[in-house]
Amino acid sequence: MDGPKTWGMSSRISYPKASPAAYRALLALNDHVHNQSGIEPGLQHLVYLRVSQLNGCAFCVDMHDKDLRAAGETPERLAMLVVWREAHNFTPRERTALAWAEAVTLLGPHGVGDDVYEAARTEFGEAGLVELTLVVAMINTWNRMGIAFRSEPGKYQARKTS
Repeated sequence: MDGPKTWGMSSRISYPKASPAAYRALLALNDHVHNQSGIEPGLQHLVYLRVSQLNGCAFCVDMHDKDLRAAGETPERLAMLVVWREAHNFTPRERTALAWAEAVTLLGPHGVGDDVYEAARTEFGEAGLVELTLVVAMINTWNRMGIAFRSEPGKYQARKTS
């Protein structure tokens, strides 16, 4: 019987090694999101971190926190991300993206509300909203892989940015 998550759980499998073709497919979509979506990298990583917090993916929270810090994000904004609605230091575009990311991640019985949709479509345009939704879908996929196979947090090293 499965119980709550506990400290010190070991990784289950290395999914990139177990299914290299599936991993390459994920990387191809990831490459599109990072390099062709038109969603600015800093905003992508804020979305990645917030969605990872919602999903409880420790590996991805660790990764995106480190990537944001390496890119110059402030500790204050990172700390306030969990309460972004009450924080003063997020732009209207970031707020719209975070609201969309939360709505798409936490789909309820009625889906994504019209108010959130209209705000996101107005801010990002139709093509941009499709791309933002892929950003959200991508991190949700990585979160599910990380959680299901217990990817170990703490060892990730952020890439050096210039």
